[in-house]
Amino acid sequence: MAKRMILMLVVMLGLLSSLGFYKFRQISSAVQAASHFQPPPEAVTSIVAHQETWPATMGVIGTMEAVHGVTVSADLPGTVDKILFDSGQYVHEGDVLVELDTRQERAQLASLEAQRDLAKANFNRMKQLLDAGVISRSDFDAAVAQQKQTEANVAETKATIERKMIRAPFSGVLGIRKINLGQYLAAGNAIVPLQSLDPIYVDFGVPQQDAAQVRHGSTLHVSSEDIAGRQFSGRVTAIDSVVDQATRNVTVQATLANPGGKLKPGMFVQVQLGFGQSRSVITLPASAISYAPYGDSVFVIADLKDPKGNSYRGVRQQFVKVDGSRGDQVAVVSGLKPGDEVVTSGVFKLRNGAAVNVNNKIQPENNPAPKPADS
Repeated sequence: MAKRMILMLVVMLGLLSSLGFYKFRQISSAVQAASHFQPPPEAVTSIVAHQETWPATMGVIGTMEAVHGVTVSADLPGTVDKILFDSGQYVHEGDVLVELDTRQERAQLASLEAQRDLAKANFNRMKQLLDAGVISRSDFDAAVAQQKQTEANVAETKATIERKMIRAPFSGVLGIRKINLGQYLAAGNAIVPLQSLDPIYVDFGVPQQDAAQVRHGSTLHVSSEDIAGRQFSGRVTAIDSVVDQATRNVTVQATLANPGGKLKPGMFVQVQLGFGQSRSVITLPASAISYAPYGDSVFVIADLKDPKGNSYRGVRQQFVKVDGSRGDQVAVVSGLKPGDEVVTSGVFKLRNGAAVNVNNKIQPENNPAPKPADS
């Protein structure tokens, strides 16, 4: 019985050893095959790097501001008697916009003018009597004071009537009327916005590290997608003396001509501010750059060799320094040289030494001034 058990144990050990040796050979063959496996080439697009001269400009977003912009309001309370403007109308400085009801003030003015005339006649008589020595100097002084007081009362009433004729404080374009005929206005009630549109200001922020390069008189260009084909030129006229703590930007203000009033206060615009000297850069589509915390890189296509010494088309990762962009393009200032063939799409699936198959039938956009169809 014991011999049979020993025999069975020996047979089982033999079978297990055979199976283990077979699996070992199988796994070893798989590992050896995997070590020589070459993944298929990745399909990519490419571009040959070339050098361009970029002007030293900064692109920022600006906001249009009126040189003069107010909401015309009532100075004194009163009822609207006449409205002498239309919404959107251009008016000149001093034009009467609204007349408030002044019937009561004009009646008071007539009474005060009569009192003034009487005081003037009384003054003339008193002067003659004083010269004749009939009255004292104090009686004459009282007549003088009475005359001056009546003249002041007339002037005050005339000023009140004038203040109820609301005029344009400067030339510009009116907005939408906010009052109606017969409406009672309290002091300070809004009547209509008034904006001076030509010239006009544009305000924009410059990062604090670049603020020192901005100078009074620097030339800039303003454009807007809402005004196709138009570009407005201006010059820097003011630079703020403090840095915004929230954005770390310095506010800059420029003045530019605005014929026809195409640019409106509050409008967002693209500002191209020129400073410094032009520079030579290598331009690539933005899709060619692989951004990472440890550094930005591109994949350069070259002839590489596999472990067996066979040549193939592959990529090597090249770290670069980028500085600025323009439209679809990114400026590379170091890490590449003209003539390098750079992968422009499919970089996310590549690794250093990967084989590639270049197909440039469809390439990513590389336009310095793109105009999307839905803009």
